[in-house]
Amino acid sequence: MKITFVVPTFHLSGGLRVVSIYAKLLAEKGHSVTVVSPKEKTATFKQRVKQILRWNGYQFKSHFDTTYFNGIDCKIVVTNKVDSVLMKDVPDADVIIATWWLTAEWVNELPKSKGEKIYFIQGYEVYEHLEKERVEESYRLPLHKITIARWLVAIMKNKYKDDVKLVPNSVNLELFHSEIRVKQERPTIGFLFSEAEMKGVAVALKVINNLKHKIPNLRVIAFGTHSPDTLEVPDFVELSISPKQHEICLLYQQCDLWLCCSLIEGFGLTVLEAMACRTPSVSTKCGGPEDIITHGVNGYLCVVNDVDALTASSYRILSFNSDEWRQFSNQAYEQANSYSWNDAAALFETALLQAIDS
Repeated sequence: MKITFVVPTFHLSGGLRVVSIYAKLLAEKGHSVTVVSPKEKTATFKQRVKQILRWNGYQFKSHFDTTYFNGIDCKIVVTNKVDSVLMKDVPDADVIIATWWLTAEWVNELPKSKGEKIYFIQGYEVYEHLEKERVEESYRLPLHKITIARWLVAIMKNKYKDDVKLVPNSVNLELFHSEIRVKQERPTIGFLFSEAEMKGVAVALKVINNLKHKIPNLRVIAFGTHSPDTLEVPDFVELSISPKQHEICLLYQQCDLWLCCSLIEGFGLTVLEAMACRTPSVSTKCGGPEDIITHGVNGYLCVVNDVDALTASSYRILSFNSDEWRQFSNQAYEQANSYSWNDAAALFETALLQAIDS
């Protein structure tokens, strides 16, 4: 097959990492893969003035980054516009895959020669800071749909009356792994740092402060793509900015518990990565993690924003004796290893072929 992915931009998001994995695996299966993106955004005149004047410490950041696609046998196309992908930018293909609500609009306008149209849905993007009505309308477009979690399947079927293929994510099990572990001598918790409100880091910090009162020697590890700007992170948090993938694996391996306090999460890739490194997790019932965590077996699930429940569940795991913790750790590892990216790629390929056949 000739396969085209259309992405909103190149950056270091979890969603784009998933796209890059499918681009790699589909290319290795012998398919011809192209990834198309608008060009990097540059500062507007107003933004340049604000930066020159150092207005409230303002600094323009584009975050444009093609790192995830390095070394992949696929063609990269960067258009001449910052906010659209046009017919001339896209090769003829068998399938063309939108990867975000805005790209779904672009793909919907393309002629049939560009391929059977697919919408790869990795989250429910109906947020107030976006154009909510346009986002909802994107889910009604006549595109074949593939998604990554059961909660998204339910939304597409129940609200938008549309059939959708379920292809769950996996993790790179060659990269994210661990031998049988023992609980750390110093209790250690980790989390993903992000200032995006939906990631719930403000809640996570409240949970961690509560835990610090109960466990004064608690070690706290975090990583993220950007340094703190609006959130105040306590000095005791060991925050790594843009660590390499093998370094992230080492961070997971140092944790007794991985904490996810997201308000909404398409899949929750860091939860599964941590579990592949034998780290149990506590997460909110925010979507994707509900497919990954079995409550009371490899972690705990709590209501969104319930700081007390998140604190109690986290404290319980951090207080486990060695045997209790190892049991949760081994169950986390087994869950992560029950399904590989090769399994996912086979399902994804089948979904594309079914779309063509239909």
